[in-house]
Amino acid sequence: MKITEHIKKSNGKTLFSFEIIPPVKGRNIQELYNNIDPLMEFNPPFIDVTTSREEYVYIDRNGLLDKKLTRMRPGTVGICASIKHKYNVDTVPHVLCGGFTKEETEYVLVDCHYLGIDNVMALRGDAMREQQYFEPTEGGHPYAVDLVGQIHDLNCGKYLHETIESDNCADFCIGVAGYPEKHLEAPSLKTDLKRLKEKVDAGADYVVTQMFFDNKKYFEFVAAARAIGIEVPIIPGIKPIAVKRHLQLLPQVFRIDLPQDLIDAVDGCKTNREIRQVGVEWAIQQSKELKEAGVPVLHYYSMGKSDNIKAIAKEVF
Repeated sequence: MKITEHIKKSNGKTLFSFEIIPPVKGRNIQELYNNIDPLMEFNPPFIDVTTSREEYVYIDRNGLLDKKLTRMRPGTVGICASIKHKYNVDTVPHVLCGGFTKEETEYVLVDCHYLGIDNVMALRGDAMREQQYFEPTEGGHPYAVDLVGQIHDLNCGKYLHETIESDNCADFCIGVAGYPEKHLEAPSLKTDLKRLKEKVDAGADYVVTQMFFDNKKYFEFVAAARAIGIEVPIIPGIKPIAVKRHLQLLPQVFRIDLPQDLIDAVDGCKTNREIRQVGVEWAIQQSKELKEAGVPVLHYYSMGKSDNIKAIAKEVF
C-alpha cells in the first residue's frame, strides 16, 4: 500500500514509522530483526531502509595498496523484501542519485516493482568522503528532482530507452526529503523551498523532513511550504540525542541548530545513560506536541538501535 493511502486510511490518526540502515557486509540479518522486533507492537505501516554511498577502501596486495570502490552496507532492496515478507509491513527503499547511473536506477526500480514494493524515497545522496561537494555519478542524475522525474516516467511506462504500453506499469508512491532548517548547500530557506516545490511538481507524493529539535522550525517550514503551493503530506523526522558528541556532530553534519535547553541538559549529564534518557525525554516532548498538532506520521531515525525509540513510542502511541 502507498504511504499516502496509509495516511488517508488513518483518518487523521498519527502513525508511527521508523528508518533502519542495512548491516555491514558479513553481519547476520538477524541483528536487524532483533532491533525491529521490539518496535512492531506500535504497528508501523511502513519501514524505511537507507542506501549507503559507495566508498573507497585500500587493500594490501604484497605491500602495495590497491584502491577499490565498494559498498559497505549493500542489500537495501533485499532487506526491504525480507522485512515485507517477515512482518507483512510496507517497506520504503531509499534510491539515490549518487553512486548510480540512470540505467542502474531503472534496474533497482524494476526489481522493486517485481517484489511488490509500492514506495520509494528519492534522494540525491551525500558527497563521498573524498569529495568536498557532491559530484554526480557519470551517467547518473545530478539532482533529486531528476530522479523523481525518472520514477514518475516509469510509472507512466516510460523507460529510459523506450515507452512500453502495459497494464502492469509500476505505480510507485514517491517520497522526498525536506529541510526545516534548509539543506546545508542551499543559499537560503526560501531557495530550498523552491527546490522542494520542483520535486513535488515533478511527481513527489510526500515529504519526510530532516531531523530537527525545535518543533517551531517544523511548523514554520510546513506553513511556508503550504504558502507556495506544496500540498502533499509533510512527515516530521525525529532523532533522539544518544551520546554527547551529537552536540557537535549533528550541527556539523546536518547544519541544524540545537535548542539551548537541550544542550544544557546534555552538558549536565554525567553518564551516557543519562544523556540517552535526556534524548528520549526531549523526543517524547517533541512527539506529543507534533501528534497533538495532527501530523500524519511521526518518523524516527533509529540508526539500527531500537531501545530508545521503543521508550519514546510507549509514551506517545
